[in-house]
Amino acid sequence: MDILVQTLADGLVIGAFYSLIALGYTMVFGIIKLLNFAHGDLYMLGAFVGYSLLSMISGSGAGLMGIIVVLLLTMVIVGAIGMGIERVAYRPLLLAPRLSILITALGVSLFLENGSMIAWGAQYQVYPVQLSHDGWNVLGAQITYTQMGLVLISALLMLGLHLFISRTLYGKAMRAIAHDQTACHLMGINVHKVIGLTFFIGASLAAGAGTMAGAYYGTVNFMMGFIIGLKAFTAAVLGGIGSIPGAMLGGLLLGMMETAGTFVFGGSWKDVVAFSLLILILVLKPTGIMGEKVTERM
Repeated sequence: MDILVQTLADGLVIGAFYSLIALGYTMVFGIIKLLNFAHGDLYMLGAFVGYSLLSMISGSGAGLMGIIVVLLLTMVIVGAIGMGIERVAYRPLLLAPRLSILITALGVSLFLENGSMIAWGAQYQVYPVQLSHDGWNVLGAQITYTQMGLVLISALLMLGLHLFISRTLYGKAMRAIAHDQTACHLMGINVHKVIGLTFFIGASLAAGAGTMAGAYYGTVNFMMGFIIGLKAFTAAVLGGIGSIPGAMLGGLLLGMMETAGTFVFGGSWKDVVAFSLLILILVLKPTGIMGEKVTERM
């Protein structure tokens, strides 16, 4: 029982990170049908921006409020960078063949990775804060306050996104553009503005996950966004690419499955478990758990 509870707790933390990144994948795909493979690198960029901001205030003692302020600042900064990427790299290609914009996304990914390597170095950087390892013993498993806090913050961010999408004017515009972009143009909706906002939100969530992951694991590296970006894509496919609730569910499921696979097969097999799951989903149910079959009009 203690192993089951520990696996569940560890899997929820990792799954929460996957869910936040997968939301960006699924939002961008839902609105412009782009698999933004640079999205994982925004997670990495968020980790480094959080690292730099925390390094600035660590001398004066970064308390809980300081960490929260840094988290919010990082989300705003990287969100603005995400909007800039959309404006410069993607918007001119929205009417181009999909392969062109996909290749551009790969180019943006390489630019972010190498730019971060130049800015922060190729070696691992140690995060300037140490989170508490205190917690509760639940049925023989050690569940820390840090784990509970990270899952709670992730849940609040996901709840906020759900309320924004379902109850605000811009959220309705996003759903309308995902359904029929041409009709939205004709109805007077500023489509480019809404697409830019979508990139801002997706990049912000990825940056939040990056900052929390950096503080949780203790180190960051310029290549940390590559694998986790692919895993977040797996989570989005698992839940149903284009489905926001599906991205949340897919991330949590993937995190728990990966943690369970690590316990059964060993840590060196965790990536094998994740990508084997991706292959199975694509073969058995390509639409994912909550995805729907769509008919593309000619």
